[in-house]
Amino acid sequence: MDTRFQRIALIGKTDSEQIGQTLPKLYGHLLSCGLEVVVEQNSAHFVDGSAKTFALCELGRHCDLAIIIGGDGTLLTAARLLAGHGIPLIGVNLGRLGFLVDISPQAALTSLDEILEGRFREEQRQLLEAKILRGSETIAVQSAVNDVVIHSWISTSMIEIVTYIDGIYLNCQRSDGLIVSTPTGSTAYALSGGGPILFPTLKVMELVPINPHSLTNRPIVISDDSVVEIVFCKSRDFRARLACDNVSLPDLEIGDKIRVSKAAHPFRILHPLNHDFFEILREKLNWSVGYTI
Repeated sequence: MDTRFQRIALIGKTDSEQIGQTLPKLYGHLLSCGLEVVVEQNSAHFVDGSAKTFALCELGRHCDLAIIIGGDGTLLTAARLLAGHGIPLIGVNLGRLGFLVDISPQAALTSLDEILEGRFREEQRQLLEAKILRGSETIAVQSAVNDVVIHSWISTSMIEIVTYIDGIYLNCQRSDGLIVSTPTGSTAYALSGGGPILFPTLKVMELVPINPHSLTNRPIVISDDSVVEIVFCKSRDFRARLACDNVSLPDLEIGDKIRVSKAAHPFRILHPLNHDFFEILREKLNWSVGYTI
């Protein structure tokens, strides 16, 4: 068994119908392997009362590996909190086919044994960090695995966004907002906005306008070492908000500046050796239906 992983954390999506079967099974299996197991406190009632439990924000100091049992959203939350600790993640999928949680409950024990024996593929995926700057003050900072989204609060009113890349003017656009996405997030909201699908380990980020007024305003891919700065043109009806992975930050004011850059730490995700990103695309997006090779 791979000695790097001796303390395992279990993090469950507590409102999933299958969590009551899958989490206890994994918990018992890991204990039978002689491993130390801790459970995120909101999932603790699914296992016996002797389990060690911690809040999600504390787990990074108490484990070598975290198993997320739920959906992509559950893994996004864990990734933001555990990236700074360098804790690798494994995703067991309890819902629809996931891009991040790629192990089925039926294959969970076999796949987990293989990973614990050192047979896995590791990916390091970059996070973004977004800041709201108001004058000389930073009023909010938040990380994002998928995307940073600036959007209008008024459904019938666009906002005017001015974008700079590494201090160089890119454009001014009238739109419902702007998505700044990681490669991981390119299959999420950015895809709905017409952005390209990016291979998840590429060192890039993409900017995707949301319903731009000009049809020539298209998505653009830039280096993940770039710094994106966004300001707003003055508007009488300005109301906008910033969200990171759908986590809302304080309301924006017309004079605010948004700064988006690569976060200090990537997050680590482990896959079985047979993991195939292109196969997930085919299944998720119904590519090649009716064709055999």
